[in-house]
Amino acid sequence: MKVYTFEKEILVHAPKDEVWAFFSSPGNLLKITPAYMNFRILSCPDVPEIFTGMLIEYRVSPVLNMPLKWVTEIKDVDPGNRFMDTQRSGPYALWEHTHTFSDAPQGTLMNDKIHYALPMGPLGRFAHGLFVRRQLQALFEYRETRIRDLFKTQA
Repeated sequence: MKVYTFEKEILVHAPKDEVWAFFSSPGNLLKITPAYMNFRILSCPDVPEIFTGMLIEYRVSPVLNMPLKWVTEIKDVDPGNRFMDTQRSGPYALWEHTHTFSDAPQGTLMNDKIHYALPMGPLGRFAHGLFVRRQLQALFEYRETRIRDLFKTQA
């Protein structure tokens, strides 16, 4: 299984506690996901902040408007600093997404690091080269734009 790594860093001109509050609330994921993905949260505990062991079930249509069910588990929550979401079931053979938040002179440095792999061996590697990597980059570019808008920050 070929494991890929994707990393994105954003400086958000807002205090870390404010940035953490936004990203630790599962419902806010909808605010930073492109509409074309038809993202919906199907089930999630009704709590104000994520916790270790929390399961979230989504429906998303990332390719050709085909709906896919995706279940993630929240792991390794260090409130205010870090959490990880891992795929329990969904389109990837592996998905481990670590979110870290650290104080910076002008606000909060936010880092997303994803280790992921696709199913179906050579076909998955072909799909990665054809569109998966670019789609992931485009998703995080969209998120950066939305985050800057939501927090009224500049590049």
